[in-house]
Amino acid sequence: MSAAARPALARLAEKLGIVARYVDLTGRERPTSDATRAAFCTAMGAACASEGEAAASLDALEAEARARVIEPVRVWREHARGGPGLRATLPASFEPSEAEIELCDEAGATQRAPLRVPAGDGRGCVELALPVRPPVGYHRLRLHLRGRDGERSFEQTLVVAPRCCALARGALGDARLLGLWASLYTVRSQRGFGFGDLSDLAQLSELTAKLGADFVALNPLHALYNRGDAIAPYSPQSRIWQNVLYIDVEAVPELVDCPAARACIAALPLARWRAAPSLDHETLLDAKLAVLRELHRCFVRREAARESERGRAFAAFGCAGGEALRDFACFAALQAELGLPDWRRWPERFRAPRSPAVLAFAADHAGELDFHAWLQFELDVQLARAARTGREAGLALGLVKDLAIGSAADSADAWANPGLFADGVSLGAPPDAYSAAGQDWGLPPLVPGRLRAHGYPYLRQVLRAAFRSAGALRIDHVMGLARQFWIPAGRPGSEGAYVRQPQAELLGILALESQRAQALVVGEDLGTVPVELGPELASWGILSTRVLWFEREGARFPASADFPARALLLASTHDLPPIGGYLAGRDLEIRRALGGIASDSALVEAKRERAEARAALVATLLAEGDLPPAAASVDDAALGCATSAYLARSPARLVALGLDDLAGETEPLNLPGVPVERHRSWSRRMQRTLADIAADPGARARLAAAAARIKRRARAPEDANGAR
Repeated sequence: MSAAARPALARLAEKLGIVARYVDLTGRERPTSDATRAAFCTAMGAACASEGEAAASLDALEAEARARVIEPVRVWREHARGGPGLRATLPASFEPSEAEIELCDEAGATQRAPLRVPAGDGRGCVELALPVRPPVGYHRLRLHLRGRDGERSFEQTLVVAPRCCALARGALGDARLLGLWASLYTVRSQRGFGFGDLSDLAQLSELTAKLGADFVALNPLHALYNRGDAIAPYSPQSRIWQNVLYIDVEAVPELVDCPAARACIAALPLARWRAAPSLDHETLLDAKLAVLRELHRCFVRREAARESERGRAFAAFGCAGGEALRDFACFAALQAELGLPDWRRWPERFRAPRSPAVLAFAADHAGELDFHAWLQFELDVQLARAARTGREAGLALGLVKDLAIGSAADSADAWANPGLFADGVSLGAPPDAYSAAGQDWGLPPLVPGRLRAHGYPYLRQVLRAAFRSAGALRIDHVMGLARQFWIPAGRPGSEGAYVRQPQAELLGILALESQRAQALVVGEDLGTVPVELGPELASWGILSTRVLWFEREGARFPASADFPARALLLASTHDLPPIGGYLAGRDLEIRRALGGIASDSALVEAKRERAEARAALVATLLAEGDLPPAAASVDDAALGCATSAYLARSPARLVALGLDDLAGETEPLNLPGVPVERHRSWSRRMQRTLADIAADPGARARLAAAAARIKRRARAPEDANGAR
């Protein structure tokens, strides 16, 4: 069927925000097929198997909209003058003299006022004044009406958003900052279980400050299942809670008085794990959990005997975590009890978080739920300690955390929020030069209408967790705040299409949480980016991301002065090898061995392109004066040092050097598009310890050269939008 064969379906799809066509990076227009429309409408709960069904679903949506007196949520962006009102579509039976409006803020303070309702616009639409101008924050509005049909009440979540996110100018003044970015799990040290943990993060933060840099950027720390193939940081079990493997068990206070835990540790092959070249997540998880269970038992026994300050802190953490924490703890306990990671395969009675069976299980396994909640408490304590260590050591910005675009289909987040995640579709990216077939990330998208129906509570929880202990937050695939590329299950990326998101509302909530945390926001805006999105992100004070390898044009990279000021600038990402490995084509060799590159001749051609990238980089560095004129042939160490200096001399607000690059790593962390069972991404460890890297003259020289140049350009010019 052609794209126009089902007009009722097309109208329904438009109503639900499904975009009719898009233009890919090659300039080719790609229309959305009826099959894709039908898959997306079905995923959002709108029946559309026939034209009659599609028309009925559209009629139902429009009838619901007509019957709605007030919207369930409104996000109002603060301005110098004026304030939000309450727009209402009043029922015909309404009597204007009998109305009251009620405004309740987050602290519980309530303002009430009778309403004198102005004349409508002919359709019953009126703008009602609020009793007071609400401050920035979350508010609950209630409209009480009394008419011929009796008394009715309606509620709206009103979000008064600040004008923008926390600004670099406010946090940094005119300074530009140099930092390191690292994948924490890869970090090697002479202590611990061989999995980079939060004590390693504290050490890394201290070393970074001593070496003259001002922030540490990290991979997502989200909770993972950590068994089998479920080890990817960007496919988490939850974006609200954290990965247990990051706990340093030897830093848990109960260890001092817990001989059983110390005996567990003494029996472990720690020396072998610390020396291993790669991670065995499942083995390490089992070992840590065994120790942590003993530590939790000691904690419970001590609190039963006498309440301590730590016990009170745990109780406060539990109260703050509320239902979301209880749900996550129950999910983890059920996973362990049933021996099944995917809740969609659990017995039917356990698939809904409020079912009688789940509530009974939680009551019967209260100790197990307490254990999983305590693990999250300890993670929070250790992360806060690492952030504090960095600040005290002199990091101006501290930690730059990373927020994944979504949670896995079998995740705790999906289980705990029934109906919020779409079935039968996944998030991805359209075909481009990086992937001719497009990318399917296997993550279920959130249904926009359901997300906003109750005032975005899940989004607010996710953002608050992400901003905790952070000086800045990187948002993976920030374009998803404007539109998301959905792909029908079992179909290639070329059959995907875009779905519009409530962009203004999402950005407003992001700005509110950013200001409350006093943390900057960096958007990962790589790939297919709508032309209008850049200025919009700038107006909200969100920094862009610039990756060196994606900036080449022909035989040169940009002059350092041509990079934007409103940006985080770095040479590589977790999806690309370190600089040395990229230029040598190490990832290409692995792909050839796996069959991802079809022939030896294709490998030769791919490596030729990398050689061109190296030649272009050398030419740019020679022109910039970062390499001496006689250095036409340059080794990797000199090239890396010059590249760092070149990036640091740019106007970019934030410049991040890779810890892997300082250490001379060449192996990739991840091979995008290659399943974990074929290539064990996310498992490679660093070859050298943090102490070795910090003592290395080459690494120190590289950081010193970059630090000297970033300080010479301490004043960052404003970009075209004035955002800094």
